[in-house]
Amino acid sequence: MTGNNSSFVAFEHVQKSYDGETLVVRDLNLEIAKGEFLTMLGPSGSGKTTCLMMLAGFETTTDGEIRLDSRPINQVPPHKRGIGMVFQNYALFPHMSVGENLSFPLEVRGVGKAEREAKIKRALDMVQMGGFATRRPAQLSGGQQQRIALARALVFDPALVLMDEPLGALDKQLREHMQFEIKHLHEQLGITVVYVTHDQGEALTMSDRVAVFNEGRIQQLAAPDELYERPGNSFVANFIGENNRLHGTVEEIDGTRARVRLADGTLIEATAVNVTTKGQKTLVSIRPERVEVDPVAADGQLQAMDAEVLEFIYMGDVLRTRLKVAGSRDFVVKSRNASTRRRLVPGEKVRIGWAAQDARALDPL
Repeated sequence: MTGNNSSFVAFEHVQKSYDGETLVVRDLNLEIAKGEFLTMLGPSGSGKTTCLMMLAGFETTTDGEIRLDSRPINQVPPHKRGIGMVFQNYALFPHMSVGENLSFPLEVRGVGKAEREAKIKRALDMVQMGGFATRRPAQLSGGQQQRIALARALVFDPALVLMDEPLGALDKQLREHMQFEIKHLHEQLGITVVYVTHDQGEALTMSDRVAVFNEGRIQQLAAPDELYERPGNSFVANFIGENNRLHGTVEEIDGTRARVRLADGTLIEATAVNVTTKGQKTLVSIRPERVEVDPVAADGQLQAMDAEVLEFIYMGDVLRTRLKVAGSRDFVVKSRNASTRRRLVPGEKVRIGWAAQDARALDPL
């Protein structure tokens, strides 16, 4: 995805090594459109934060070029890139009031006092902190401090805002609330956001597109629903959401369909994703909510298999059942809790079924 001058942010063959030997980012080519909310998602050490730091100017590239609005910025210092930044630890000046914290990035840009005051008021109102200008950071809760950090990143009207695990220090309920607030601000202001997280739920909730990183490379770049419903390889399938894995061998490839013989000898059909030849080892991926535990529903269009109930867990709105299926003892089914849904008992023998298109034959781990 390179060479498109209309892209707002572009990484072109970017590489990064800290020791001159090991590449933590490998030949990264990525374009981000103006106004897009793109999340870099991956486990620790996957290279996502390094990419963000190179874009911000806090790290230098080993090779390749980064462009912002068609302008090369490799040699541009961080304070001249015009980028807003939000960190996990807030990075507020403790000796300054909230208003002074927001005033600082405006002062270094030479904004006059009257305009500064107007911008500070507007930014605080955007994050619903209008009455807190005279407070010190120590007088604020974690959630309030994060709102102020967000306001400070937005106060000078940047076209690009970078966020590095900004909600990681918040509790679950507040984190989920802030996810929607940030997404709504993005939509309201039309800014470009590059967001880094290891939280898959956060990435799926907030993003226009998600770049899934592993070992310094993008494994898949797609919209959230595409990533979840159609993972491109085993790493993405296992990293995004919960995933059932059945190991097997390809018996036949017919266009986009693969017939797979599982470890116990059962033959099933699956969408052929990155398997191409007979005899190839594969991992068949099936999402837990795509599986039905119902002997009647398992007939007809669904592929049916025998299973044994190992564990039944009540989770309120969801019923979670762990099954023994085709030699695997970690096959999970998630069902919506309904008054008509029967409770399963460990040791019970059941039939399960899923549609062939919901199973994906991927590379073996």
